[in-house]
Amino acid sequence: MFIPIYDANSLKHIKVQYMTLAIITVNLCIWLLSSFSSLDVSNAAVLGLGFIPAVVFDYAHLDPVLQIVPDQVTVVTYAFLHLGFWHLASNMLFLWVFGDNVEDAFGHLRFALFYIACAIAGALFHGYVSPTSEAPLIGASGAVSGVVAAYLLLHPKVRIWVLVFMRIPVPLPAFIPLVLWIAQQFAMFWLGLEERVSWGAHVGGIIAGGTLTFFLRRPGVPLFDRTIVTPQAVQLKDGQA
Repeated sequence: MFIPIYDANSLKHIKVQYMTLAIITVNLCIWLLSSFSSLDVSNAAVLGLGFIPAVVFDYAHLDPVLQIVPDQVTVVTYAFLHLGFWHLASNMLFLWVFGDNVEDAFGHLRFALFYIACAIAGALFHGYVSPTSEAPLIGASGAVSGVVAAYLLLHPKVRIWVLVFMRIPVPLPAFIPLVLWIAQQFAMFWLGLEERVSWGAHVGGIIAGGTLTFFLRRPGVPLFDRTIVTPQAVQLKDGQA
């Protein structure tokens, strides 16, 4: 539907979005490592680190030779694996555009916990919908969907540049493309159009991201771009009047 390319939204509480950059770097390094590995190694990584609902919920068992981490840990590890360059690039672009301001609103550590929690929520919702599926789920889209939901709650009025139909650059208030994007995820999930995309993981991430934003943002950080009026500001305004 659209591709975000830039937002005019400066950082207010942090100087550098260390966690966002670290997450992007880890994803990129893992993708590069898997890209230069043999097909057998790459497939083994997907099976050993991807989230397989049937395995996690004990409907099936993974060959012990393929097990890299405990089954329950794959609710996190799956979010750092990607099938190909465009799968990685789309997720990391969304994280690059929106992650810094969410990290700014939460703080470094809470943003990291938030990202992991959204990844877990995406995996579990996907598993709840398809508990007997033996297909591995991989990709950061569940976690990134949570970041998008948080950004919408925090900065709906900020103007962002997006590529509409992947070719037309348009500046829009954030709530327009983000509400449409979130609505698309729910619609695709409701219609059951799974194909190769787990819309359930997206929906799980969105729900978790929207909910956690109310609790994890810094004290004093408003929702919906509201301006906080401090006592000092009130006195200054009265003096000017």
